[in-house]
Amino acid sequence: MPKPVPGRMTAAIEGDFVLFLIGMRIHKLWKVWKWVPVFMSMPRMLMELGKNPELGLLHSKTFFSLRSPYLVQYWRSFEDLHAYSVDRSLEHLPAWKAFNKAIGASGDVGIWHETYLIKAGTHETVYGNMPPVGLGAAFGLKPATGKNKSAKGRLQQSDGNDQPDMDDADKAT
Repeated sequence: MPKPVPGRMTAAIEGDFVLFLIGMRIHKLWKVWKWVPVFMSMPRMLMELGKNPELGLLHSKTFFSLRSPYLVQYWRSFEDLHAYSVDRSLEHLPAWKAFNKAIGASGDVGIWHETYLIKAGTHETVYGNMPPVGLGAAFGLKPATGKNKSAKGRLQQSDGNDQPDMDDADKAT
């Protein structure tokens, strides 16, 4: 498990990127033979993407629940994400075809995804005494100082001096 990085940090992001959410929902738990192949296709894709960073996946985090596991992924670009999804030589397209053949519109298992194209300067992050997570894990961390001290500063809306000094917060009470 990664160790916490002391202090206030922000993600070291430069340029545009893609936030991609993908998941499944098991509608009929007893039909194990239907949903297990869908569930097991994602680890194969993640291993492939992990071994081939040139494909564009920057970071992925999986979240589990009984019926609806999902992933939060950060991609370098929409072009990389789309190219991966349609490449006949990679894991995704065969898995997608197998899902459509085995499940189709039966209603036993559902799949979903959402794609967000994030433009440079339209996001901000802060992490206090945290290991790298989310965008910080995808892009690395840098100190939240100077213009990066405040949310408005990280969004290029101020010089960062609009953030109250947290050391003085205790003195006010």
